[in-house]
Amino acid sequence: MRSMFRNNIPMTIAIDGPAASGKSTIGQELAQKLGYLFLDTGIMYRAVTWAALENQVAISDEKKVSEIARKISIEIKPASIQDTRQYDVLVNGMDATWLIRNAAVNDNVSQVSAYEGVRAAMTVQQKIIGEKGNIVMVGRDIGTVVLPNADLKIFLEASAEERAKRRHAEVIGRKSTETFQEILDSMRKRDEIDSKRSLAPLKPAPDAHIILTDSKTKDEVTQEILNLIYSKDIEE
Repeated sequence: MRSMFRNNIPMTIAIDGPAASGKSTIGQELAQKLGYLFLDTGIMYRAVTWAALENQVAISDEKKVSEIARKISIEIKPASIQDTRQYDVLVNGMDATWLIRNAAVNDNVSQVSAYEGVRAAMTVQQKIIGEKGNIVMVGRDIGTVVLPNADLKIFLEASAEERAKRRHAEVIGRKSTETFQEILDSMRKRDEIDSKRSLAPLKPAPDAHIILTDSKTKDEVTQEILNLIYSKDIEE
């Protein structure tokens, strides 16, 4: 994909980072301010994981899980229910917005997202969407694999404890019974799997701007990225 700028403003923005680093919240806010499409690619892997579990397919069965990834229908629509969701996620026509964020999915999504067949199926869809421009795409390998020529690459970082605190506040809002320690342990496990996998590991692109989000508000991080967008540091 060639680099695309409009009036010196980047048309493709990639935001990567570990779970609960603020990617989705910041990405959606940024897209809204720019009038761009927002795509959280992580929900696609969560959707595949949930579909496999729902159909009682063993997560260890890479062939069958990859087959699900090739056939699955994933739709992202504006939020239809006021329950803190940012958007609706429809999996094969069913509202699975919160189902794809349950503990079982959290525990298995890293393994599913490491499968070559799953990543290939999801990456094809992501590249097609990204090539249209005017998009903020977030995930774990956007700047390195999906959109390696993105006009602006951001990598958000935060400590595991801070990220677990954010996720715990989210699950409390949904009246989930997951404890802070359970979330922290799961997050650390996922970080290790994501960063050490051989296929598209979680890491900043060489030309990514790294932003530490600990102790920063959503507005502060968003403004920091907007400052980059409108600065002269990004050249066509």
